Amino acid sequence: MLQKPNRLTLVEQVTKQLEQLIEQGVWKPGTKIPPEPELMDQLEVSRNTLREAIKALMHAGMLQTKQGDGTYVRAASAFGPALQRRVRKTDALQTFEVRRALEREAAILAARRRTDEEAERLRHCFNQCSIALDNNDNDAYAEWDMQFHRAVVEASHNELLIEMYSHIADAMQEIIKSVAPISDQQTITALHLQLLQAIEQQEERAAEQAVHAYIHLSQSHI
Repeated sequence: MLQKPNRLTLVEQVTKQLEQLIEQGVWKPGTKIPPEPELMDQLEVSRNTLREAIKALMHAGMLQTKQGDGTYVRAASAFGPALQRRVRKTDALQTFEVRRALEREAAILAARRRTDEEAERLRHCFNQCSIALDNNDNDAYAEWDMQFHRAVVEASHNELLIEMYSHIADAMQEIIKSVAPISDQQTITALHLQLLQAIEQQEERAAEQAVHAYIHLSQSHI
């Protein structure tokens, strides 16, 4: 699984090997990586070299340490954390413009490609949003609202779009909460119903229009 590095920079060699294990799914996000002695033995490198490699991946956002526990995989690639950092440095309007572009394309593809199971998942998320709205449970509403949007994107069956949206959505959750007044939840829910029905009926144009409407509403509060 691991190979002894050759003559080039040892830290770079080790970093690359560890990064490949993460990207290939051998070490999955949320899992704990093997202890230092085991990795040192397999790679035949010193503790300092290994720690420098791990530190590089921590800076890239792929690994994180938990005090007294060990080192865990945080992300499957450096792309996600880098994108999240970029989003957090960008003003809210530009972020919403990117979100609109991604969700618009995702909605069109979802209407075209969705499976029956994915349509059922969307309906379930929408129903949970409606229940939370009726109960004035804002936390539950926010959670199921995000689940609904993720389900739409996942129904696009475009892996790169899904990954990009996931990282952007994670980074802008606080922005969404700050610009979406509770008073708009009824309107947003109605627009979500339009999107849901468009995807269920596989009407691409209607799905695109629904996305434009609810993101325009959110942007109006910036």
